[in-house]
Formats: sequence, C-alpha cells, structure tokens
Amino acid sequence: MTLEPLALPTSDWSDWLDGYAHGNLRAATDTLLRIKDGTARDTRAVLELWNDADIALRAADSAAGLLAEVHPDPAVRELAEKLSQQVDRVRTDRDLDRELYDVVAGTDPSGLDAAAHRMREHVLRDFRRSGVDRDEPTRTRLREISERLVVLDQEFGRAIRDDVREIRVRPEQLDGLPADFIAAHPVSDDGRVAVTTDYPDLHPFRSYARDTDARRELTAEFDRRGWPVNDAVLHEMLDLRDEKARLLGFDGWPDYDAAVKMIGSGRAIDEFIERLSTAAEAAARRDLAALLARRREDDPAATGIDRSEVAYYIELIKREQYDVDAREVRRYFEFARVRTGLLEVTGRLFGLEYRPVDVPRWHEEVAVYDVYADGERRGRIHLDLHPRAGKYKHAAQFDLVAGITDRHLPEGVLVCNFSRGLMEHQHVVTLFHEFGHLIHHVLGGRQDWVRFSGVATEWDFVEAPSQMLEEWAWDPSILRTFAVDDKGASIPAELVERMRAAKDFGKGLNIRTQLGYAAISYLLHRDRPADHTAAALDALHRHSLVTALPDTHFQSSFGHLSGYTSGYYTYLWSLVIAKDMFSAFDTEDLFEPTVAHRYRDRVLAPGGSRGAADLVADFLGRPFTFAAFESWLNP
Repeated sequence: MTLEPLALPTSDWSDWLDGYAHGNLRAATDTLLRIKDGTARDTRAVLELWNDADIALRAADSAAGLLAEVHPDPAVRELAEKLSQQVDRVRTDRDLDRELYDVVAGTDPSGLDAAAHRMREHVLRDFRRSGVDRDEPTRTRLREISERLVVLDQEFGRAIRDDVREIRVRPEQLDGLPADFIAAHPVSDDGRVAVTTDYPDLHPFRSYARDTDARRELTAEFDRRGWPVNDAVLHEMLDLRDEKARLLGFDGWPDYDAAVKMIGSGRAIDEFIERLSTAAEAAARRDLAALLARRREDDPAATGIDRSEVAYYIELIKREQYDVDAREVRRYFEFARVRTGLLEVTGRLFGLEYRPVDVPRWHEEVAVYDVYADGERRGRIHLDLHPRAGKYKHAAQFDLVAGITDRHLPEGVLVCNFSRGLMEHQHVVTLFHEFGHLIHHVLGGRQDWVRFSGVATEWDFVEAPSQMLEEWAWDPSILRTFAVDDKGASIPAELVERMRAAKDFGKGLNIRTQLGYAAISYLLHRDRPADHTAAALDALHRHSLVTALPDTHFQSSFGHLSGYTSGYYTYLWSLVIAKDMFSAFDTEDLFEPTVAHRYRDRVLAPGGSRGAADLVADFLGRPFTFAAFESWLNP
C-alpha cells in the first residue's frame, strides 16, 4: 500500500489547522461514542476502535503542539494553543469516562498477541492513573486540574519563548569573539552592539568574550528569563500536580510520575541522583580546581567559579592545555555541510536515504526530506534549525504525524536554534543528538497501535538513543567526510584527537551540573518550597559546585519543568544506558552493519511495543549495567 505524507497548506494556516484539528477531534469523539454504544464486540474490535480514536487525538495534538512553537504568525500560535487545550479536554473526558472504562475492563485478554495485550494493559493503566475509578467529586476535580495544567504549561513555555533579552556592549567588549560573530553584530547609532540571550549569541559570547562584566551581564539576563511572571505560574503548576497525585493515592508528584518509568519511584530518583553525585565527586572537584587555578591567573583574589565563567575557562584551558581552540574548530563546521554530513552519516548507519522534497512548509528555512529504506518511503522529516522571533528557544524533536502500519507515514520535526553560518562543534553534537530522536520516531513508526508508535518507550529511556548517536560526531574518520573548511581542507585527524582528549576535561563538573538540574526538577516537585529561587540555587550549588549570579532565577526559564516535570534525571539515567549500548559497537568501525542493524531493528524499530529494559537486553544480550558509564566517568 502506498502511503502519502500529510498535505500542509500553501496559505491560510489558521483555516487549515482549525479544520484539521477539529476534524480529528470530531472523529475521535464519534469513535469513542461507538465504543460504548452497546454493540457486542470482541476484545480486538474494542481496542481497534480505541486506537482509531487515539490516532485522531494524537493527530490533532501533534499539529497544534508543533505550530504553537514554530509558526511565525502569532495568530496561528495563539490558535494552536487554544486547540491544544481542546485536545486535552477531549482526552481528559475520555480518560475519566467510567462507561468507557467498564467496556475496556470488561474485555477478555485471552487470545491477544503480545502487542495487543500490552495495549490493553496500558489503556487500563492510564484510566486508573487518570482517576476513572474515583468518586464523582474527585473526578470533577481531576478534570479541572488537568485542564488548568494545560494552560499553565502553555503560559510557562510562552513566557520563556517570548522573553528574549539583550545587553548592549561597547565594541571593544567583543574582544575574543570570532570574526564572523563580530561581523554579524554591527555597531548601532548609539555606539553600542546588541547581544541577545538567544543561543547563537549566548554560547559564543559566554565561551569567548574576554570581558568579565559583559559575560556576567549576559549570563544574568539569560538566567532571569521568564521572571517574574513564571514564579506564580510555577507555584500553581507544582501545587496542582501534587494535588492530582495525592487524589490518586500517591505520596506526591514524583512518585506518580515515576510509577510508569524505568526508575519506578520518587525515592529511586533521589537515590540515583545521590549515587551519581558521589561517583562524579572526585572528577568534578578536579575540574573545579583546574578552573579556579586558571581563573586566579587573571584574578588572584578569586575564590570560586560562577555560571558566567565556566564555559569561558573551560574553553581557555582547552586552548592552552590541549591546543584546541573552538573558534578555529568552527571553521570546519559550516551549517549546510554539517546538515548534509548528518544525513549521509545516519543514512549509511541505518540503511536510509533522504530525498529532499519541495512541499509547503510553515517557514522558508525549513528543509523537508522523505526517508527511504530499500527503495520504500518510510516517513518524512522537517528540519527547522535556525532561530526567529516567537519560535521555541531550545532544541527538540516534535511529532507531526504518528506512523501507523498501512495507514500513516511517520512525520517528525526537528526544532533547533543553530547559527546559519559556522557552527560550534558542541552544536554539531547537539544536532546529532536531536536527530537521534527524529530517527527513532521514523524507524519506530511502523506499529499497529499508535500508543507504541515512534519514541514511545518509558520516558526515562528516550534520551538514550540520542545520546549514543552523539558518538558519531566525535569520530575522526566520520568528521573528515563533512567537516571541511572554506578552502576544501578536511579537519585534521590530529585535531579531532585533541578535541576528544579535551572533551573529557570538565565532564565531572558537567555531570554534577546536570545532577543539579535533576535535583531542582525533583525537589521542587517533592517539597514545593515557598521560595523556588532559594531552593533552586541551593540545589545547583550543592551539586554543580558552581555559584549562581545574584538576582537570578534559573527555574523561571527551566523549560523542562513543564514537559519533564520531576524527571530531568532522565538525561543521566539514559546516559548510563547509552554508554552501555555503545559498548557493543566497534569503535574502529562505527558503521559495521551487523551491530548497527541489530541496534536499528531491536531498539529503534519496535517503538514502545516492548519495555525499554527488554529492548536493551535484546540488543546487548544481557541487562544494562552502570559499568560502562562508571568506566567513562572515572577511567
């Protein structure tokens, strides 16, 4: 059967989105009514109707959720947010519908295949986690909480997305920055240069600008985004999540959220954070001592390192001690060549071909490709990789269409904020990482049940495939295929080897910083302190060992508090698994097809049709362990 991708509009995006979303919402509602119309149906027929409704709901949710973050027209973004609220209202009503629950619960699971059996169990589990078995007043309150949380999540994200700040510096304060950065930042009529908190400005400025005061000012503005408006939003968000969890019989949100993840409980999150914090203690202390020693060469009275100094002094040490100047490395990573290289590398690794297509898109800079395997179209990807006003400010993969066997091609969207010219190598690594999610969405998009389509494993596993793909952005022979300067010279192998040596510097401090973020995410939900800023700064300093700047409010722009809630630990949990999975590859030949295809077929292609631990064990031939991670952290 030949499947066609979703046809996007050439104009009138508001009309298209409104019609598409409402059409799918009507289809979902009508299908759910059929389930409880009294007709006698066998178990599979009931599940297939549920699946049909779920496909329609996910279609409406994906389109609205994406366009709320990327469309250049504020009116379309506003409409998309309202439609997302409507989708959630229909989903909440479904999950609290006792009559629907009774129909599904009354089905007989005997005779179902493994995937259908897992589907039935997940549907019933979701019903219970929504509170369908509670009394009417409780269900009413849970419905109110769910609807309000959707609005709060949107407000939290919008405050971050729209709060682009800038500092105005004297031209001499650009000293240390690459020539192309300076050229892209002309002097205004007032004799000043504007530098914003968007990533293409922020990262180079914090890494290379020699002016301490200017770096500190930009970092402080970055850590004040979303403040003060998000303070009240976050307090209400955390309170409502906690109330929901307790109404459902949990001791708090972290326990509720972790119950369906690999880690299992809130207490296990705390234990995991402490385990990794102890493991990284010695390495982090060594890193901090090295940074402070180098800083004291500039300021003998220095007693610590703050958030405006970490990137700068890490880069300085890499230049001076490892002979790696990231400003020079950048010249090998021109954006268009990197994008081409990414497609060539992942195509070869996974047996894929990307064919560019000229189709309607929401912005002219979006690049669209159809993905083929063995001559068959398997999906479509949309790459939206540069910053603009009103766009999502970080890097993430969004769904556009969930893949369903013989019904829908999977379509995913990569949303990032990279430079249009030369890229930092760390941004190349980020691009590989995020593309890992996109590949997972496409390759995992051949499922009968939409519930298991794409990146549909337990949430604390989803980063592992992406983190593992980062390794291909560090291999000298791979980089030489696309890392070329403007004279056509490939990046020297010896430079890549120095880069690889230099990347190990600071990893202890980086792990501890990530643990600080994980602790913020967990502790704000567990304790719900009156003063979020004090709690966040304490967690950051205790784990990261780095001092926050005065009058800053990191948590107010910590976007993961919306989507990941108390589960930011996911990044490190997944990293443990990623390091273990990568140990199965031959580092002398990362394209070796036997292991690459085994990984593709046993980890990515199944989507969420099996538990993540089972997928990993099937690939490795054993359960995952911490050994590879601990060996990497403390060689």
